[in-house]
Amino acid sequence: MSQRRTFMKRAMSVAGAMGLSGWLAMSPLSAQAAETIKIGVLHSLSGTMAISETVLKDVTLMAIDEINAKGGVLGKKLEAVVVDPASNWPLFAEKARQLLTQDKVAVVFGCWTSVSR
Repeated sequence: MSQRRTFMKRAMSVAGAMGLSGWLAMSPLSAQAAETIKIGVLHSLSGTMAISETVLKDVTLMAIDEINAKGGVLGKKLEAVVVDPASNWPLFAEKARQLLTQDKVAVVFGCWTSVSR
């Protein structure tokens, strides 16, 4: 390999590593990283779909409890943030936006039916 190509490859590796570390430091999760990882749970707990989605919420919470009992993820406990879109399809988008922007969850579990996506 030419010296120029070797130099460019190393320079790009260093720049990428610096960029990634900077991104992680500025990530919205960095403030929460010391304590927990927030998980959004977006299933209807009321309305017509509650009969099937309440069970999905329960299973998600059981999985979170099981993961926490085994030490969490990367040594951090998971914290569930449960919201109820009340089987109201437009409300799903509003509640998902709330979970991501206000509650700062790392991931959202939910939107079981195709109409809610």
